[in-house]
Amino acid sequence: MTRLNLVLLLAVIASALYVVRTQYESRRLYAELDRARGEARKLETEHERLQVEKRAQATPARVERLARDQLQMRGASPAITQYVTLGAGQGAAGAQP
Repeated sequence: MTRLNLVLLLAVIASALYVVRTQYESRRLYAELDRARGEARKLETEHERLQVEKRAQATPARVERLARDQLQMRGASPAITQYVTLGAGQGAAGAQP
C-alpha cells in the first residue's frame, strides 16, 4: 500500500508541476500577445499619420509653390510658348542635324 501511495503522490506532484508550468507559459504568451497587439496599434497609428502627411505634401497648391519658389518654374502661357515645326523636306526618321 505504501508503494501505491508513493506512486500516486509522485503522479500528483508531477501533474501539479505540469499545471503550474502550463499556466506560466500561458500567461507569458498572453503578455507577449498583448505587447504585439499594442505594437500593431502603434504601427497602425503611425501608418495613418504618414498617409495624412503624404496627402498633405502632394497637394497641387504645394507642388506649384515648390516648383515656383525652389525650381524657379513658371506657368505656361501662349506668350512664352515656343512651337517647333518640321520643315517640308525633313521627316522624323531621316532628319539629320
